[in-house]
Amino acid sequence: MFSDPAPRLYALPPGAAFAVRLADGLIARTAGQPPEALARATLFLNTARMRERVRQALLSRGARLLPRLRLVTDLGAEPLPGLLPAVPPLRRRLDLAAMIGRLIAADPGFAAAGTRIALAESLGTLLDEMQGEGVAPERIAGLDVADHSAHWARTRDFMALVAPFFAGDGAPDVQARQRRAVLAQVARWQAAPPADPVIVAGSTGSRAATLLMMTAVARLPQGALVLPGFDRDLPPEVWAAMAAAEGGEDHPQFRYRRLFDALGSGPEAVRDWDDRPAPDPARGRLISLALRPAPVTDRWLAEGPALGDMGAATARMTLVEAPSPGAEAVAVALVLRRAADEGRRVALITPDRDLTRRVTALLDRWGIVPDDSAGQPLLLSPPGRFLRHVAGLFGERLSAEALVTLLKHPLAASGPARGAHLRLARRLELRLREQGPAWPDAAFLRNWAGSQDAGWAGWLAGLVEGCRVNGMLPLPELAHRHRTLAETLAAGPGAAGAGALWEAEAGDKARQALDRLAAAAEPQDAVTATDFAALLDGVLADGEVRATVEPHPDVLIWGTLEARAQDADLVVLGGLNDGIWPPAPAPDPWLNRRMRMAAGLLLPERQVGLSAHDFQQAVAAPEVILTRAVRDDQAGTVPSRWLNRLTGLLAGLTDTGGAAALAAMRVRGQDWLDLARRLDRPEVTVPPAPRPSPRPPAPSRPVTLAVTEVATLLNDPYAVYARRVLALRPVAPFRGDPDARDRGIIIHRILQAFAEEHISGEDRPAALARLTAATDRVLAEDAPWPAARLLWRAQVLRAADQLLDLTARLGGVPVLVEREGRENVGATGVALRGRPDRIDRRPDGRLWLFDYKSGKAPERGKKAEVDNQLLLLSAMADLGAFGDFGPEPVAGASYVGLSGSPVHAPVASEALAHVRADLEALVARMADPATGYTAWRSGVSGTQHRDYMHLSRFGEWRTAQPARPEDVE
Repeated sequence: MFSDPAPRLYALPPGAAFAVRLADGLIARTAGQPPEALARATLFLNTARMRERVRQALLSRGARLLPRLRLVTDLGAEPLPGLLPAVPPLRRRLDLAAMIGRLIAADPGFAAAGTRIALAESLGTLLDEMQGEGVAPERIAGLDVADHSAHWARTRDFMALVAPFFAGDGAPDVQARQRRAVLAQVARWQAAPPADPVIVAGSTGSRAATLLMMTAVARLPQGALVLPGFDRDLPPEVWAAMAAAEGGEDHPQFRYRRLFDALGSGPEAVRDWDDRPAPDPARGRLISLALRPAPVTDRWLAEGPALGDMGAATARMTLVEAPSPGAEAVAVALVLRRAADEGRRVALITPDRDLTRRVTALLDRWGIVPDDSAGQPLLLSPPGRFLRHVAGLFGERLSAEALVTLLKHPLAASGPARGAHLRLARRLELRLREQGPAWPDAAFLRNWAGSQDAGWAGWLAGLVEGCRVNGMLPLPELAHRHRTLAETLAAGPGAAGAGALWEAEAGDKARQALDRLAAAAEPQDAVTATDFAALLDGVLADGEVRATVEPHPDVLIWGTLEARAQDADLVVLGGLNDGIWPPAPAPDPWLNRRMRMAAGLLLPERQVGLSAHDFQQAVAAPEVILTRAVRDDQAGTVPSRWLNRLTGLLAGLTDTGGAAALAAMRVRGQDWLDLARRLDRPEVTVPPAPRPSPRPPAPSRPVTLAVTEVATLLNDPYAVYARRVLALRPVAPFRGDPDARDRGIIIHRILQAFAEEHISGEDRPAALARLTAATDRVLAEDAPWPAARLLWRAQVLRAADQLLDLTARLGGVPVLVEREGRENVGATGVALRGRPDRIDRRPDGRLWLFDYKSGKAPERGKKAEVDNQLLLLSAMADLGAFGDFGPEPVAGASYVGLSGSPVHAPVASEALAHVRADLEALVARMADPATGYTAWRSGVSGTQHRDYMHLSRFGEWRTAQPARPEDVE
């Protein structure tokens, strides 16, 4: 196949359809030879997708015997004499976690106990890298770390943990076995060089083991390398500048510089694989100059004008700068949809999985299912989420929200009893939202659900009891409990099997993930519930789920690595923002950049350089659209450094039309954004809703009114209409974390219990002791939040002195505590109802009302609607609306808060008469069928949350807009 001398280096330019041209070159080199000539060749390819593309390309050229198509990683997975199978990565992580746990137990200040799984994961990643790059622990131990003594002492302790894994007598890790397999294969090639062709194609040699293999193959009698995206426009001085590792790691061609050094050759030794030019040579030269390493970007001034007309070089380039990620996704989806309509092969290349998910969802509106190379992460699939929810139940007190989330999952009770299960689950949700408890236990669930369905109650209570995990358990036992609980929950009450949990590809992949976890677990692996959840997340994160529907053959979504295999007519490069493309370097808790370089490990710039190489290949496609979002959900974004360089270079090439070309790229991009904006624009303009003021008939209007509703009736009558006429109630939130409402309820219960247990003639210490006892009792029964209990107890006891002082000074005796009363409002036919917190009768026979506040009491002259509430209660008491006692005069009313001094409300007889008159007028007016329940009638300032704002379609109207009364049924 090859007649030129070794080492043989061939290359294809950026933007070339690598798989197709590789196949064509193989066929051309075996033309005229027997059919088995091609079959004797062995091709090592970089990815499974590349292997499949090469296979398809060869088959599309006619029937023939195919070469052996293998992956560069196949050597490490094959059985080899004298080389044990690799230890599964999860097993190695568990070994490291156990070692780290012993280290933390010996020195608790070393690290938090709950971090051992995370530390084992990062340490395992470092171990893989050290083994793959051939860096022994001794080399790291010998580094000069005088400036990092404190951090280094800790890192050195961890290095002692991984040292045993470098011994050659045990089973190796995956990377160690790959390296040993490559060395063994190289030794066999050197001892008996194969006469048949051996080709490594599509790899850049970014890992040390792959580089060893490539250098050996290049020197074989019929060996060759076919390099993807080789830049022939780089001048010799740039190649020379990249010789220093610290200076050019982030350049897209740096990997080839290392390959040349390993072979003792240079870029001049690279031959063309075929005689076809690059898809767009002018654009290739532009991109090559834009991506020059930073120290030589001053060459833009010297070499930029020689690039020629920039309009021709960028004629098939478009730049979309969307205002938001959502707008970017819509524009990309429209590009893909139009290309599919035109019968063109189009590919979206991006590392941004959020963007790909948005685009996939948008394409669904047209019935287009893209061929996504990454698929859906198993972690985010329905079975993956379900298994993670179940794992989250272990080790923590079961919250109402977590329970309902699990019960309403599509896979919960996914057998024939699904309908009945959902009906009961929704009833339970409403019960938990309205009344709690915040953390339901098996006894509560058995009692409540037993009245609904005994079988469902027992099933549910058994699930809750199965969630109890205390301390550390053997991993096999916890894994078995997790799987059993998940299958029982998925099957449903009284059903066998696992429901739909293991169905379809996602379910099968999830079951395989649990099988891997169970296979790696050993009895000595003791883990906590938190450790198990982290392990499960890691196992699920390694899986992916492909679409079960046949995807569109010409609409592709690729990761950046697939840019090497691309052969699309149109390429969209999406998510071109820094931190996405290239991704932000992962933090390294072990070695800083200088130490990594001295040890021979990969630098952070290595990943940037690989991303840059993928970008250079993709952007050189025949037609390309570059997209980015100018802002994300938080703030403005920073363009990708490569896009910044490209636009910066074009903007400076004014003499050759660069600035005009850049403007034209943006104009073409704006066309897509304009189309995206028009996509969801209605054909007919829908007028905004008016400010509502419904007028129900008189019989539908409320005949009772709570004192707490009077202020609402003044400020936002529409809320009273929605609640009392339409009978709409907001769904209560789960009581997961205590809020101001919970605090107010608990404080009122404490003071209610204290008042109901009143003892005449009680001295001050006894009263304080009784208040303390009531506080502790109510908090223990009704406040399931340990931290909140301590805080609220301190607040009550801090305010105890002023409460006891006030009641002692008034000298009253409680005659009514938290009891509702009613009083007709004049002749309107409407009854006013209210529930005072406490009413005392003073020695002179007059009444004193108390209103408890969990915060600070309202100041006089402010919050008039609150003052009116206490005045209304005082007016009702003055008329004898409460208790068995008749009308009695009111001496006063006080707000008592947990902070600040008590505030007294004006309850003189004139004030109460005025309040009654105002109330009668208000009720009479609202009882009139001609009066509407206007939304925000009194123009309350601000747009704070209201339960019924969305129903009134607030936002389509403003408070200054006149209301439009409307008669309703």
